[in-house]
Amino acid sequence: MNTRFLLFSISFLALSFSAKAQLMTDKTVFTQQDTLRGSITSERVWWDLTYYHLAVEIAPDQKFISGKNTIQYKVLNQQSVMQIDLQEPLKITKVTQNGKPLKVEHNGNAHFVTLKQKQTVGTTKNIEVYYEGHPKVAVKAPWDGGFSWKKDKHGNPFVATSCQGLGASVWWPCKDHMYDEVDSMDISVTVPKGLIDVSNGQFAGKTENEKTTTYNWTVKNPINNYGVNANVGDYVHFSEIYQGEKGPLNMDYYVLKDHLEKAKEQFKQAPKMMKAFEYWFGPYPFYEDGFKIVETPYLGMEHQSSVTYGNGFKNGYLGRDLSGTGWGLKFDFIIIHESGHEWFANNITYKDAADMWIHESFTNYSESLYLEYYFGKEAASEYVIGIRKNILNDKPIIGPYNVNKEGSGDMYYKGANMIHTLRQLIEDDEKFRDILRGMNETFYHQTVTTQQIENYISKQTGYDLQEFFDQYLRTTKIPTLEYSVSDKELKFRWTNIIEKFDMPVRVSLNGNDQWIYPKAEWKTIKLDDSENIFKVDPNFYIETKKL
Repeated sequence: MNTRFLLFSISFLALSFSAKAQLMTDKTVFTQQDTLRGSITSERVWWDLTYYHLAVEIAPDQKFISGKNTIQYKVLNQQSVMQIDLQEPLKITKVTQNGKPLKVEHNGNAHFVTLKQKQTVGTTKNIEVYYEGHPKVAVKAPWDGGFSWKKDKHGNPFVATSCQGLGASVWWPCKDHMYDEVDSMDISVTVPKGLIDVSNGQFAGKTENEKTTTYNWTVKNPINNYGVNANVGDYVHFSEIYQGEKGPLNMDYYVLKDHLEKAKEQFKQAPKMMKAFEYWFGPYPFYEDGFKIVETPYLGMEHQSSVTYGNGFKNGYLGRDLSGTGWGLKFDFIIIHESGHEWFANNITYKDAADMWIHESFTNYSESLYLEYYFGKEAASEYVIGIRKNILNDKPIIGPYNVNKEGSGDMYYKGANMIHTLRQLIEDDEKFRDILRGMNETFYHQTVTTQQIENYISKQTGYDLQEFFDQYLRTTKIPTLEYSVSDKELKFRWTNIIEKFDMPVRVSLNGNDQWIYPKAEWKTIKLDDSENIFKVDPNFYIETKKL
């Protein structure tokens, strides 16, 4: 290592969780279904997704859906069995290739298709998966995924999907593992006449049928499965063009008719968000697909290029400030947080749910960066420090691998404060910004692991950050700085740390800022001043204990 890092080798809980993107129910015993869902099985690994065309009809009165997904893929290895995922109670009715039916063996939510045609390495092929049924109803969207079958105040159907964590296979058949994103996609949603569907990407026209209308959308960029959505309602539309880093960007807004004027005022924050986040993270990653905010009957979710919104046209989280500082009421939580996921979740996407912190920690910190852009660094620091009261330290941020299970919800507030602490260690705001922008460029439209992110940040900073990440991501221990101050000396050390953890800390001693370099063993600094007022910079997420 070098220079400064030479020695660096439960009511509110419900509120705080509900403020963020969906987390699944806690689970400690895993089944074969968890492994089939969460691992890169031999029936998945041999083929690479290239294109989907999802065509589905939604019947709100019957709470019934039916349709097919055309799956295009490239053969990587010569195999004959393919895993397709679709969750009960939905049923696959048939699978075909070149118009010929294929044998399907069902194992819970995993379905194994035996292909008749030779799968020659390097060739591109299609299968068509037909399905239907009454999909799972979301009990409390978006944290419990599925369909939200609601009505607006005029009795019109108001329907939306949400499926983070649970998986897109809760409502359409797909290769439901995050490691393999489809390169592009078309979405065709048929709804009763008088209603509008809004999905991902750019509007590609509609077809009027006898009693229904089919809305067509095209996605030109890679997209993760849970980012795909359908939203059905009596919508009105308005739009604007944002002049961004890559040129003009279509920004479209769809809301219920009664909410048009409120939305026109509240959604003025959307271009402000875009300006701030392009500054911090680089160009919006999906210019070809545009950016949308779509009103839904639930709080919201980061669906790619189709951010869903249900925050009541209020600032804060449903009018509340999650930090308790007042700064959380300076922005609409859903507009800012869920849009931040366009960079961290939709552009840079985890390969395994265990690494969900890559999405949530950086996006949670994006709230502070938005505040910093418009209100200054002090406001941003107060906000991120304020959200610490929501941290539980109940289990590590990183979860178990290969079973589709995330770690602790601390990936939000603790994760943001970990990043804020890292920023203090870098001690160069321009370099920190370059790292954030560099991540979005280096991992542009990619799926990644924690190790890739750790290695990238370590390389860019020039510091070995292994123990730093191990401490904050893989344990529940919060470093505790024990210290004592006498007339002639300052003594200090780290406790509650992993082996080799020796993070430096910025402190104030008699009004003078300086760095100290604690380790597990006591260290001593001789003092000359008799007053000896000692303070630790609160921007570091640590505990302190004066002896």
